[in-house]
Amino acid sequence: IFQYIYDYAGCNKPCERLWISSLTDKAIREGFQNLKPGSDYDNLYLSAKARSQADWVVGINASQALSIAAGRGSWSLGRVQTPTLAMICSRYLENKDFKPQTYFKVKVHTAKDTTTFPVLSADKYDTRPAADEVLQRVRAAGSLRVMSVEKKEVKQEPPLLYDLTTLQKEANSKHGFSAEKTLNIAQALYEGKKISYPRTGSRYISTDVLDEIPHLIATLKNHPCFGAYASGMENIVLHIRSVDDKKVTDHHALIITGDPADGLTGDERTIYDMVAARMLESFSNKCIKENTSVSLEAAGVHFVCKGSVTLLPGWRGVLNTDDEPNDEDDATDLPALSEGDVLPIRDTEALEKQTK
Repeated sequence: IFQYIYDYAGCNKPCERLWISSLTDKAIREGFQNLKPGSDYDNLYLSAKARSQADWVVGINASQALSIAAGRGSWSLGRVQTPTLAMICSRYLENKDFKPQTYFKVKVHTAKDTTTFPVLSADKYDTRPAADEVLQRVRAAGSLRVMSVEKKEVKQEPPLLYDLTTLQKEANSKHGFSAEKTLNIAQALYEGKKISYPRTGSRYISTDVLDEIPHLIATLKNHPCFGAYASGMENIVLHIRSVDDKKVTDHHALIITGDPADGLTGDERTIYDMVAARMLESFSNKCIKENTSVSLEAAGVHFVCKGSVTLLPGWRGVLNTDDEPNDEDDATDLPALSEGDVLPIRDTEALEKQTK
């Protein structure tokens, strides 16, 4: 609004901007001590002006034109809503027209020492009779032979900090919050000086904000859920994947402010804890895992199974989270297996599945 008035008045006097992403007293004082030249934000003004003009052309003129062309009713077109609706409709039609195909796999339960685990046939079978025929051959064999064991160390980078969209998506999937509800809660937390400005599209912070992170982490030492983890971060080198000056536009990613998180409602506590936990995760070390892929054979039928062992939890230790399973039949705990091992067949079954 200021820039519109400034340009309309034809003013060319220099001006400075107070630019802050938090409403804490400390952030406001520092903002006034580091006022920025107004010209630094010209591009943000121009992009906002372009959006406003597009809203006029599409949202007002095109909506009126569509309503007149339709002959009755009031129809709405929008710069954002119309292409978004087109994408949703396109995806809906794809799902509606998709026809799942039934297939079968053979599942065998085996064991070594005291560990029982399942293995799946590598091949799919189009009909149940074909799967049953393989099942009979495998049962008759009575045992599985381990053909190969491959182990690979995998390093998982910590997740980036939240922007508003990512926060809304995860609050919906984990807690059932609508996008509007999450925004309203985040806005209330911002106005209560608990978190930084929520309406951000960036998942990064700048290097100067990084200097504040150790202090913010220290404020979480007494947190009932991840206070012990926060205390353990005191002497580690912070991971800087979420630090990039070039990827911070108007406001940086969501972080806490360091003010005590007292007097929060249940829903406010949920969103605050999500932001706080993600901040801890983002600046933690990588998670290191050892993934194992095993190839087995019985009666000429190829079977596979997979396992994973966490060597160093790293960022996953904040909430003690595991990978989301890629397949419900993947094994997570495998015994020590070696090439040439012969394993007993405990049970077999033909699984009916559908393509997704």
